[in-house]
Amino acid sequence: MNGHLAFVFPGQGSQYVGMGRALYEAFSEARQVFEEADARLGYAISRLCFEGPEPQLNDTFYTQPAILTVSIAAWQAWQARGGPAPDFVAGHSLGEFTALVVAGALSFLDALGLVQERGRLMRWAGEQHPGAMAAVLGMERAALEAICAEASRETGEAVVVANDNCPGQLVISGGKAAVTRASELARSRGAKRVVPLAVSIAAHSPWMAPAVEPFRAALKATPFHRPRIPVISNVQARPLQGDPEDLRAELAQQLTAPVRWTESVQWMIENGVRTFVEFGPRDVLSGLIRRIAPEARTLRVEDPETLEQALRALA
Repeated sequence: MNGHLAFVFPGQGSQYVGMGRALYEAFSEARQVFEEADARLGYAISRLCFEGPEPQLNDTFYTQPAILTVSIAAWQAWQARGGPAPDFVAGHSLGEFTALVVAGALSFLDALGLVQERGRLMRWAGEQHPGAMAAVLGMERAALEAICAEASRETGEAVVVANDNCPGQLVISGGKAAVTRASELARSRGAKRVVPLAVSIAAHSPWMAPAVEPFRAALKATPFHRPRIPVISNVQARPLQGDPEDLRAELAQQLTAPVRWTESVQWMIENGVRTFVEFGPRDVLSGLIRRIAPEARTLRVEDPETLEQALRALA
């Protein structure tokens, strides 16, 4: 295989009813992941993934452990079929927890507890300060950051660039009035499209600040280990220092800091990655990676069929 291999893991927004079912039915290793998750969480996350109801699956409290579980089930099926190990791992927002599990820094069951608590605290912070998010297409980051600063001054509310997903796809997050104003300014200054997102929380913005200290306490109570594989940080867009305290600091900071996905992928490309394998529902990250690095190869593992295709491609 030419070049390095990276595994990537999706965040919220990739979920759909039916995800993971084919893996569950085809691989005992994937089935075991779902059974462990059901036991750890105290309810049937497997049934929620396979059958819905969709509104419950889309509630951040349930979405986060559901996507983590499906992504780990896909990775366990990959291992069971003898798939190669990666040189780097990275996850988008929530997906960073999956990456830490795969890197051996965090147990799957501890990660489940953390992401459920993360979802609960994000929902709670959103109830304290209802916010909004919007995708802005076809605009440079510097121009959008200037617009956010202007909208913040005009409305007295925070709004920031929360996700730098790929060239031409940015997400803003913050107070409702500020997001509305920034959206108007972006449209008037050349954005191709501005799409409000169907969320009531302002993720990766100062509006998540109430969640940080309680989440820090949950992180402190959770055992972390040095990663066996370099984990690329959302916050820093380079490999995390392996010390457990650094990992905890990253995950607390990640609640209010932007996701620097474009730079994270660029760092991996600059450090020899030529192939990315996405584990979990849908292929959102694969699409972003193709926009960031058209020369890179993207594969995915979502069900038995895509698993076999990826293994053949790497054989």
